[in-house]
Amino acid sequence: MAEDAVAAMEVDEPQQAAKLTAAVKGKGKMGVVSQQQFTGGPWVEKYRPASLADVAAHRDIIDTIDRLTGENRLPHLLLYGPPGTGKTSTILAVARKLYGSYYQNMILELNASDDRGIDVVRQQVQDFASTQSISFGPKVNVKLVILDEADAMTKEAQFSLRRIIEKYTKNTRFCLICNYVSKIIPALQSRCTRFRFPPLAAAHVTDRLRYIIQQENLDVTDSGLGAIVKLSNGDMRKALNILQSGQMASPHLTAEAVYLCTGNPMPKDIEQIAFWLLNESFSTSYQKISEMKTRKGLALFDVVRELQPFVFSIDMPPAVRIQLIDALADIEYRLAFGPNEKLQLGALLSAFTHARTTLVAAAQ
Repeated sequence: MAEDAVAAMEVDEPQQAAKLTAAVKGKGKMGVVSQQQFTGGPWVEKYRPASLADVAAHRDIIDTIDRLTGENRLPHLLLYGPPGTGKTSTILAVARKLYGSYYQNMILELNASDDRGIDVVRQQVQDFASTQSISFGPKVNVKLVILDEADAMTKEAQFSLRRIIEKYTKNTRFCLICNYVSKIIPALQSRCTRFRFPPLAAAHVTDRLRYIIQQENLDVTDSGLGAIVKLSNGDMRKALNILQSGQMASPHLTAEAVYLCTGNPMPKDIEQIAFWLLNESFSTSYQKISEMKTRKGLALFDVVRELQPFVFSIDMPPAVRIQLIDALADIEYRLAFGPNEKLQLGALLSAFTHARTTLVAAAQ
């Protein structure tokens, strides 16, 4: 009896560790667990769509996949697009529709950013695909292999996967999920039906957030909701994380509370910085912007990113706008490599000073 108990513990502990890992990553098979188990967990998993009807957007893609699933004609799939747009949620919903309670037995889900070598393809994937599937009904006769973050797979693993997909098509379907389709070799792309998941529209993100706000009984103003939608940039996962962290930081969630919680510069601060850039002298602007960055803890990278749409809203000649956008792009590129922010702030001031000089000359 004691040996049986020890054996049971040895089996259960890795399973619990795997569940914990999936919850921390915000992806994986945790999506099939009931929402009641996530009362204190991340809302990304608590409100992950349980069916294709619950997916927030991309109705054309969802309806196409739903029809193919219903007719038992599901092809190999390649789902690609930015993070947080519903790729993983869609294929998990398809798997639950296909297999129901046999979900765990009929799919193999691997995150290729962890398991991405050729050994994984030759062992785990091929072993799973080569075994005969058990039919639990007239429409369920294929198994499903889900390779998440497939663009992180090595070229050797992708080349090895080509033959496996062809060889076991009779009883297995493959779904590759990635952010950058250009990193998937053409031979794999040609074997799959491709669906691009673009960033979610603001209306779809707003509707989903309103539903969650109602379910959680949150106090969120319209301006706070608008700030969350703006900062998410069409990423539903990011929007949910901002909403959850914001409500923990402030019971009454306004736009100011959202910006303070996330550390992003507020719109009024960007307007003030733009005013100094366009009206004050070089030394005065440098001093005032440096003081604001220190006082409010702003990162120059965020300031440059928020200045870009502001430049498009100002009435100026196209040639001047082109020079400004080109300079902002160069500064943002350099900031990505961690240079001295004081020098890059000087470059930012130089670009706007040059643009202002050109505008004055054109006016005269």
